[in-house]
Amino acid sequence: MAPEPVNVSEFQELTRLALPKMYYDFYSGGAEDQQTLRENVEAFRRITFRPRILIDVSRVDLSTSILGYNISAPIIVAPTSLHQLAHPQGEVATAKAAATCNTIMVLSFSSSCTIEEVATSCNAVRFYQLYIYKRRDIAATLVQRAEKNGFKAIVLTADNPRLGRREADIKNKMISPQRKNLEGLISTKVTSDGGSNLEAYVKDTMDPSLSWKDIEWLRSITKLPILIKGVLTCEDAIKAVQVGLDGIIVSNHGARQLDYSPATISVLEEVVHAVEGRVPVLMDGGIRRGTDVFKALALGAQAVLVGRPVIYGLAAKGEYGVRRVLEILKDEFELTMALSGCSSVKDITRRHVRTEHERLLSML
Repeated sequence: MAPEPVNVSEFQELTRLALPKMYYDFYSGGAEDQQTLRENVEAFRRITFRPRILIDVSRVDLSTSILGYNISAPIIVAPTSLHQLAHPQGEVATAKAAATCNTIMVLSFSSSCTIEEVATSCNAVRFYQLYIYKRRDIAATLVQRAEKNGFKAIVLTADNPRLGRREADIKNKMISPQRKNLEGLISTKVTSDGGSNLEAYVKDTMDPSLSWKDIEWLRSITKLPILIKGVLTCEDAIKAVQVGLDGIIVSNHGARQLDYSPATISVLEEVVHAVEGRVPVLMDGGIRRGTDVFKALALGAQAVLVGRPVIYGLAAKGEYGVRRVLEILKDEFELTMALSGCSSVKDITRRHVRTEHERLLSML
Protein backbone atom coordinates (compact mmCIF):
# COMPACT_ATOMS: atom_id res chain seq x y z
CA MET A 1 0.00 0.00 0.00
CA ALA A 2 1.40 3.40 -1.03
CA PRO A 3 2.10 5.85 1.81
CA GLU A 4 -0.29 8.75 2.33
CA PRO A 5 0.83 11.89 0.44
CA VAL A 6 2.43 14.45 2.74
CA ASN A 7 2.37 17.40 0.31
CA VAL A 8 0.48 18.63 -2.73
CA SER A 9 3.18 17.57 -5.21
CA GLU A 10 2.77 13.93 -4.20
CA PHE A 11 -0.92 14.12 -5.12
CA GLN A 12 0.13 15.26 -8.59
CA GLU A 13 2.25 12.16 -9.08
CA LEU A 14 -0.64 9.93 -7.95
CA THR A 15 -2.86 11.68 -10.50
CA ARG A 16 -0.33 11.10 -13.28
CA LEU A 17 -0.42 7.39 -12.51
CA ALA A 18 -4.22 7.23 -12.10
CA LEU A 19 -5.53 9.11 -15.15
CA PRO A 20 -5.33 8.43 -18.89
CA LYS A 21 -2.55 10.54 -20.41
CA MET A 22 -5.05 12.65 -22.35
CA TYR A 23 -6.83 13.75 -19.17
CA TYR A 24 -3.68 14.21 -17.09
CA ASP A 25 -2.19 16.40 -19.81
CA PHE A 26 -5.45 18.36 -20.04
CA TYR A 27 -5.33 19.23 -16.35
CA SER A 28 -1.59 19.71 -15.91
CA GLY A 29 -0.61 21.36 -19.18
CA GLY A 30 -0.19 24.99 -20.17
CA ALA A 31 0.10 27.02 -23.34
CA GLU A 32 2.82 26.60 -25.98
CA ASP A 33 6.33 26.39 -24.38
CA GLN A 34 4.76 26.28 -20.88
CA GLN A 35 7.18 28.95 -19.68
CA THR A 36 4.47 30.73 -17.70
CA LEU A 37 3.30 27.40 -16.28
CA ARG A 38 6.76 26.80 -14.80
CA GLU A 39 7.21 30.43 -13.79
CA ASN A 40 3.95 30.51 -11.82
CA VAL A 41 5.57 28.07 -9.40
CA GLU A 42 9.20 29.19 -9.67
CA ALA A 43 8.42 32.85 -8.94
CA PHE A 44 7.21 31.91 -5.45
CA ARG A 45 10.56 30.25 -4.75
CA ARG A 46 12.42 33.51 -5.30
CA ILE A 47 10.49 35.19 -2.49
CA THR A 48 12.03 34.68 0.95
CA PHE A 49 10.81 35.35 4.48
CA ARG A 50 11.72 37.94 7.10
CA PRO A 51 10.43 36.05 10.16
CA ARG A 52 9.94 37.81 13.50
CA ILE A 53 10.81 36.09 16.79
CA LEU A 54 9.63 36.13 20.41
CA ILE A 55 5.99 36.74 19.51
CA ASP A 56 3.19 34.81 21.19
CA VAL A 57 1.92 32.32 18.61
CA SER A 58 0.41 29.84 21.06
CA ARG A 59 -2.84 30.41 19.16
CA VAL A 60 -2.81 31.00 15.41
CA ASP A 61 -6.05 32.10 13.74
CA LEU A 62 -6.20 31.43 9.98
CA SER A 63 -9.76 32.66 9.48
CA THR A 64 -10.71 35.57 7.26
CA SER A 65 -13.64 36.82 5.19
CA ILE A 66 -14.21 37.46 1.48
CA LEU A 67 -17.07 39.76 0.45
CA GLY A 68 -18.38 39.38 3.99
CA TYR A 69 -18.38 35.56 3.98
CA ASN A 70 -16.31 33.96 6.71
CA ILE A 71 -13.92 31.18 5.73
CA SER A 72 -11.57 29.03 7.79
CA ALA A 73 -8.45 30.14 5.89
CA PRO A 74 -7.67 32.40 2.91
CA ILE A 75 -7.61 29.39 0.56
CA ILE A 76 -10.47 29.09 -1.95
CA VAL A 77 -11.24 26.42 -4.55
CA ALA A 78 -10.59 27.90 -8.01
CA PRO A 79 -12.86 27.20 -10.99
CA THR A 80 -11.48 24.26 -12.96
CA SER A 81 -13.38 22.40 -15.63
CA LEU A 82 -14.75 18.89 -16.10
CA HIS A 83 -14.11 17.28 -12.71
CA GLN A 84 -15.73 14.02 -13.79
CA LEU A 85 -12.71 13.37 -15.99
CA ALA A 86 -10.80 13.15 -12.70
CA HIS A 87 -13.41 11.32 -10.58
CA PRO A 88 -16.94 9.96 -11.20
CA GLN A 89 -18.47 12.20 -8.51
CA GLY A 90 -16.97 15.29 -10.13
CA GLU A 91 -17.75 18.72 -8.71
CA VAL A 92 -20.16 17.27 -6.16
CA ALA A 93 -17.22 15.62 -4.39
CA THR A 94 -15.18 18.83 -4.64
CA ALA A 95 -18.06 20.89 -3.26
CA LYS A 96 -18.51 18.56 -0.28
CA ALA A 97 -14.80 18.73 0.53
CA ALA A 98 -14.79 22.54 0.31
CA ALA A 99 -17.84 22.67 2.60
CA THR A 100 -16.17 20.36 5.12
CA CYS A 101 -13.12 22.65 5.11
CA ASN A 102 -15.38 25.71 5.52
CA THR A 103 -14.18 27.50 2.43
CA ILE A 104 -15.63 28.89 -0.79
CA MET A 105 -15.77 26.91 -4.02
CA VAL A 106 -15.95 28.71 -7.35
CA LEU A 107 -17.89 26.40 -9.65
CA SER A 108 -16.57 26.34 -13.19
CA PHE A 109 -18.73 27.38 -16.13
CA SER A 110 -17.42 24.18 -17.75
CA SER A 111 -18.32 21.87 -14.88
CA SER A 112 -19.30 18.24 -15.42
CA CYS A 113 -22.06 18.49 -12.82
CA THR A 114 -24.89 20.99 -13.12
CA ILE A 115 -25.36 24.12 -11.04
CA GLU A 116 -28.35 22.44 -9.41
CA GLU A 117 -26.49 19.20 -8.60
CA VAL A 118 -23.72 21.09 -6.86
CA ALA A 119 -26.11 23.44 -5.04
CA THR A 120 -28.13 20.57 -3.56
CA SER A 121 -25.09 18.45 -2.63
CA CYS A 122 -24.28 20.35 0.56
CA ASN A 123 -24.80 23.66 2.34
CA ALA A 124 -21.92 26.07 1.65
CA VAL A 125 -20.94 29.44 0.24
CA ARG A 126 -20.25 29.12 -3.49
CA PHE A 127 -19.41 31.52 -6.32
CA TYR A 128 -20.14 30.88 -10.01
CA GLN A 129 -17.60 31.37 -12.79
CA LEU A 130 -18.99 32.88 -15.97
CA TYR A 131 -17.85 33.00 -19.58
CA ILE A 132 -19.86 35.22 -21.89
CA TYR A 133 -20.71 33.61 -25.22
CA LYS A 134 -21.69 35.27 -28.47
CA ARG A 135 -25.26 34.46 -27.45
CA ARG A 136 -25.81 36.63 -24.38
CA ASP A 137 -29.00 34.78 -23.43
CA ILE A 138 -26.88 31.77 -22.44
CA ALA A 139 -24.93 33.82 -19.89
CA ALA A 140 -28.13 35.41 -18.63
CA THR A 141 -29.78 32.01 -18.12
CA LEU A 142 -26.77 30.59 -16.25
CA VAL A 143 -26.45 33.65 -14.02
CA GLN A 144 -30.15 33.41 -13.15
CA ARG A 145 -29.77 29.70 -12.35
CA ALA A 146 -26.76 30.39 -10.13
CA GLU A 147 -28.58 33.17 -8.31
CA LYS A 148 -31.70 31.04 -7.86
CA ASN A 149 -29.60 28.20 -6.43
CA GLY A 150 -27.93 30.31 -3.76
CA PHE A 151 -24.58 31.17 -5.32
CA LYS A 152 -23.22 34.32 -3.70
CA ALA A 153 -21.10 35.95 -6.43
CA ILE A 154 -20.26 35.83 -10.12
CA VAL A 155 -16.63 35.42 -11.21
CA LEU A 156 -16.28 36.72 -14.77
CA THR A 157 -13.29 35.16 -16.52
CA ALA A 158 -12.14 37.79 -18.99
CA ASP A 159 -8.82 36.58 -20.42
CA ASN A 160 -10.05 34.30 -23.19
CA PRO A 161 -11.30 36.06 -26.32
CA ARG A 162 -9.73 33.00 -27.94
CA LEU A 163 -8.38 29.74 -26.55
CA GLY A 164 -4.66 29.58 -25.80
CA ARG A 165 -2.65 27.07 -27.82
CA ARG A 166 -2.46 24.02 -25.59
CA GLU A 167 -0.23 21.74 -27.61
CA ALA A 168 -0.66 18.63 -25.47
CA ASP A 169 -4.43 18.75 -26.05
CA ILE A 170 -3.87 19.17 -29.79
CA LYS A 171 -1.44 16.22 -29.96
CA ASN A 172 -3.69 14.05 -27.81
CA LYS A 173 -6.76 15.03 -29.87
CA MET A 174 -8.44 15.91 -26.57
CA ILE A 175 -12.15 15.19 -26.73
CA SER A 176 -14.09 17.49 -24.44
CA PRO A 177 -17.35 16.01 -23.11
CA GLN A 178 -20.65 17.82 -23.46
CA ARG A 179 -21.29 20.39 -20.74
CA LYS A 180 -24.41 19.48 -18.77
CA ASN A 181 -25.12 23.09 -17.76
CA LEU A 182 -25.51 23.99 -21.43
CA GLU A 183 -27.88 21.16 -22.39
CA GLY A 184 -30.93 22.66 -24.05
CA LEU A 185 -29.22 26.02 -24.45
CA ILE A 186 -26.70 25.32 -27.19
CA SER A 187 -25.37 22.41 -29.19
CA THR A 188 -22.30 21.21 -27.32
CA LYS A 189 -21.22 18.68 -29.92
CA VAL A 190 -18.24 19.97 -31.88
CA THR A 191 -15.99 18.01 -34.19
CA SER A 192 -12.51 19.03 -35.24
CA ASP A 193 -10.25 17.79 -37.99
CA GLY A 194 -7.11 19.40 -36.61
CA GLY A 195 -6.74 18.12 -33.06
CA SER A 196 -8.52 19.21 -29.87
CA ASN A 197 -12.29 19.58 -30.20
CA LEU A 198 -12.12 22.00 -27.25
CA GLU A 199 -10.27 24.47 -29.48
CA ALA A 200 -12.96 24.21 -32.16
CA TYR A 201 -15.76 24.52 -29.60
CA VAL A 202 -14.35 27.72 -28.07
CA LYS A 203 -13.83 29.26 -31.50
CA ASP A 204 -17.50 28.63 -32.33
CA THR A 205 -18.94 29.94 -29.07
CA MET A 206 -16.72 32.51 -27.32
CA ASP A 207 -17.16 36.20 -28.09
CA PRO A 208 -13.91 37.94 -29.07
CA SER A 209 -15.73 41.29 -29.14
CA LEU A 210 -16.40 41.22 -25.36
CA SER A 211 -15.22 44.51 -23.82
CA TRP A 212 -15.45 46.70 -20.73
CA LYS A 213 -18.75 48.18 -21.91
CA ASP A 214 -20.35 44.74 -21.52
CA ILE A 215 -19.86 44.89 -17.75
CA GLU A 216 -22.82 47.26 -17.59
CA TRP A 217 -24.98 44.62 -19.28
CA LEU A 218 -23.80 41.94 -16.83
CA ARG A 219 -24.57 44.27 -13.92
CA SER A 220 -28.10 44.72 -15.30
CA ILE A 221 -28.96 41.01 -15.13
CA THR A 222 -27.84 40.19 -11.56
CA LYS A 223 -27.84 41.61 -8.08
CA LEU A 224 -24.85 39.44 -7.13
CA PRO A 225 -21.39 40.97 -6.64
CA ILE A 226 -19.11 40.48 -9.66
CA LEU A 227 -15.40 39.70 -9.49
CA ILE A 228 -13.24 39.83 -12.60
CA LYS A 229 -10.63 37.14 -13.17
CA GLY A 230 -7.67 37.54 -15.48
CA VAL A 231 -6.20 40.90 -14.42
CA LEU A 232 -2.38 41.17 -14.74
CA THR A 233 -1.75 44.93 -15.00
CA CYS A 234 -2.36 48.09 -13.04
CA GLU A 235 -4.20 49.56 -16.05
CA ASP A 236 -6.81 46.80 -16.05
CA ALA A 237 -7.06 46.87 -12.26
CA ILE A 238 -7.90 50.59 -12.33
CA LYS A 239 -10.42 50.01 -15.12
CA ALA A 240 -12.09 47.22 -13.13
CA VAL A 241 -12.59 49.57 -10.20
CA GLN A 242 -13.84 52.37 -12.46
CA VAL A 243 -16.57 50.19 -13.99
CA GLY A 244 -17.77 49.16 -10.54
CA LEU A 245 -16.62 45.58 -10.21
CA ASP A 246 -16.61 44.16 -6.69
CA GLY A 247 -13.30 42.28 -6.68
CA ILE A 248 -10.27 41.37 -8.76
CA ILE A 249 -8.57 38.01 -9.23
CA VAL A 250 -5.00 38.30 -10.46
CA SER A 251 -4.73 35.34 -12.82
CA ASN A 252 -3.10 34.14 -16.03
CA HIS A 253 -5.64 31.33 -16.42
CA GLY A 254 -3.28 28.77 -14.92
CA ALA A 255 -0.78 29.59 -17.69
CA ARG A 256 -3.18 28.07 -20.24
CA GLN A 257 -3.76 31.19 -22.37
CA LEU A 258 -0.85 33.52 -23.26
CA ASP A 259 2.54 31.95 -22.70
CA TYR A 260 5.21 34.38 -21.43
CA SER A 261 2.59 36.37 -19.56
CA PRO A 262 3.96 37.09 -16.08
CA ALA A 263 3.71 34.80 -13.10
CA THR A 264 0.77 36.04 -11.08
CA ILE A 265 2.72 36.47 -7.85
CA SER A 266 5.17 38.75 -9.70
CA VAL A 267 2.44 41.25 -10.65
CA LEU A 268 0.21 40.94 -7.58
CA GLU A 269 1.72 43.98 -5.87
CA GLU A 270 1.27 46.14 -8.98
CA VAL A 271 -2.46 45.36 -8.96
CA VAL A 272 -2.79 45.81 -5.18
CA HIS A 273 -1.16 49.26 -5.33
CA ALA A 274 -3.39 50.33 -8.23
CA VAL A 275 -6.57 49.28 -6.42
CA GLU A 276 -5.63 51.11 -3.19
CA GLY A 277 -7.94 48.96 -1.05
CA ARG A 278 -11.12 49.90 -2.91
CA VAL A 279 -11.99 46.27 -3.73
CA PRO A 280 -10.57 42.95 -2.55
CA VAL A 281 -7.72 41.48 -4.60
CA LEU A 282 -7.29 37.70 -4.80
CA MET A 283 -4.83 35.66 -6.86
CA ASP A 284 -4.36 32.22 -8.32
CA GLY A 285 -1.56 30.39 -10.13
CA GLY A 286 1.32 28.36 -8.73
CA ILE A 287 0.07 27.79 -5.18
CA ARG A 288 1.66 24.52 -4.09
CA ARG A 289 2.59 25.19 -0.45
CA GLY A 290 1.24 26.98 2.59
CA THR A 291 4.33 29.17 2.32
CA ASP A 292 2.98 30.35 -1.05
CA VAL A 293 -0.30 31.38 0.59
CA PHE A 294 1.62 33.43 3.17
CA LYS A 295 3.71 35.13 0.46
CA ALA A 296 0.60 36.08 -1.51
CA LEU A 297 -1.04 37.61 1.56
CA ALA A 298 2.15 39.49 2.47
CA LEU A 299 2.10 41.02 -1.02
CA GLY A 300 -1.48 42.17 -0.60
CA ALA A 301 -3.86 39.38 -1.60
CA GLN A 302 -6.89 38.80 0.61
CA ALA A 303 -6.97 35.13 -0.38
CA VAL A 304 -5.65 32.68 -2.95
CA LEU A 305 -7.50 30.32 -5.25
CA VAL A 306 -6.18 26.80 -5.74
CA GLY A 307 -6.90 24.95 -8.98
CA ARG A 308 -4.69 22.07 -10.09
CA PRO A 309 -3.92 20.80 -6.55
CA VAL A 310 -7.66 20.35 -5.97
CA ILE A 311 -7.95 18.35 -9.20
CA TYR A 312 -4.97 16.22 -8.15
CA GLY A 313 -6.59 15.47 -4.81
CA LEU A 314 -9.86 14.60 -6.53
CA ALA A 315 -8.24 12.31 -9.11
CA ALA A 316 -6.11 10.52 -6.54
CA LYS A 317 -8.57 10.05 -3.70
CA GLY A 318 -11.95 11.62 -4.48
CA GLU A 319 -13.66 13.86 -1.95
CA TYR A 320 -11.19 12.76 0.73
CA GLY A 321 -8.29 13.75 -1.52
CA VAL A 322 -9.65 17.27 -2.07
CA ARG A 323 -10.13 17.64 1.66
CA ARG A 324 -6.58 16.45 2.33
CA VAL A 325 -5.10 18.89 -0.20
CA LEU A 326 -6.93 21.78 1.45
CA GLU A 327 -5.96 20.57 4.93
CA ILE A 328 -2.30 20.18 3.97
CA LEU A 329 -2.19 23.72 2.59
CA LYS A 330 -3.93 25.05 5.71
CA ASP A 331 -1.57 23.19 8.04
CA GLU A 332 1.49 24.44 6.15
CA PHE A 333 0.09 27.98 6.16
CA GLU A 334 -0.54 27.85 9.91
CA LEU A 335 3.02 26.65 10.54
CA THR A 336 4.41 29.41 8.31
CA MET A 337 2.41 31.99 10.25
CA ALA A 338 3.67 30.69 13.58
CA LEU A 339 7.31 30.55 12.47
CA SER A 340 7.02 34.06 11.01
CA GLY A 341 5.53 35.50 14.21
CA CYS A 342 1.94 36.02 13.04
CA SER A 343 -0.95 34.95 15.23
CA SER A 344 -3.66 36.08 12.79
CA VAL A 345 -4.02 36.80 9.10
CA LYS A 346 -4.12 40.54 9.74
CA ASP A 347 -0.64 40.31 11.31
CA ILE A 348 0.88 39.31 7.94
CA THR A 349 2.53 42.40 6.44
CA ARG A 350 4.72 43.40 3.52
CA ARG A 351 7.68 43.44 5.91
CA HIS A 352 7.43 39.66 6.33
CA VAL A 353 8.77 38.89 2.83
CA ARG A 354 11.62 39.91 0.58
CA THR A 355 11.19 39.75 -3.19
CA GLU A 356 13.84 39.01 -5.77
CA HIS A 357 13.81 42.69 -6.78
CA GLU A 358 14.56 43.76 -3.21
CA ARG A 359 17.34 41.18 -2.92
CA LEU A 360 19.01 42.47 -6.07
CA LEU A 361 18.69 46.09 -4.92
CA SER A 362 20.39 45.18 -1.64
CA MET A 363 23.41 43.94 -3.59
CA LEU A 364 24.01 47.26 -5.40
